[in-house]
Amino acid sequence: MEKFRVESLNFFYGRVAALKDISLSVQERQITALIGPSGCGKSTFLRCLNRMNDTIRGTRVQGKIFLDGQDIYKSGINVVELRQRVGMVFQRPNPFPQSIWDNVAFGPRVLGLDKHFHLPEIIENSLRGAALWEEVKDRLKQDALSLSLGQQQRLCIARTIAVRPEIILMDEPCSALDPIATLQIEELMQSLKKDYTLVIVTHNMQQAARVSDWTGFFWMGELVEFDVTEKIFTRPAQQLTEDYITGRAG
Repeated sequence: MEKFRVESLNFFYGRVAALKDISLSVQERQITALIGPSGCGKSTFLRCLNRMNDTIRGTRVQGKIFLDGQDIYKSGINVVELRQRVGMVFQRPNPFPQSIWDNVAFGPRVLGLDKHFHLPEIIENSLRGAALWEEVKDRLKQDALSLSLGQQQRLCIARTIAVRPEIILMDEPCSALDPIATLQIEELMQSLKKDYTLVIVTHNMQQAARVSDWTGFFWMGELVEFDVTEKIFTRPAQQLTEDYITGRAG
């Protein structure tokens, strides 16, 4: 089932076009990977999906992005509610300089979810969902910055799912992690897609091939090819896609 539908999306930083006529569909409870060289527009596109680019002065959007059939750029859209539905995990772990407990509790408190749901239950379920509960359950009051980088990234994922999103965007979530921590995050992605729709940006071709169901290849602000991951990596329709995947371009 379609979760996002993007139609003829163009995005500009001032007069510079960062995205040109992007159209694709993101399927519910599947993992969509965005690949391509640095500066090709992957992260810009990702931030369009929850309107995080709105905070950058001088930017503008043309085209439409539909979430469950509703245009998220339509006048009157509640952006706070949108970003609750569409969470974001960044390239480097960014836990708050607070306890593990307070990191996960932050979003529910701000949104008032703690008034309707039992906060300790939210925190435990979120940490379990991020495959971190067993490692931290006896030290929830410990400073989050004392965790390893891999644990910090999983804590950020727990903080994201604590506000009950429908979609999780991940912008190179493993780029700062060692191979073992990377494997843990990849395994977590497979677990998360049972309940969430995931869209990830990655420079790691092997990672995209391992974890995703769909892959989009970006090049100089354009979407060169978008298809099921197996087809992209075994029999791409475009020569440029094959050249990039095999290391002959980019």
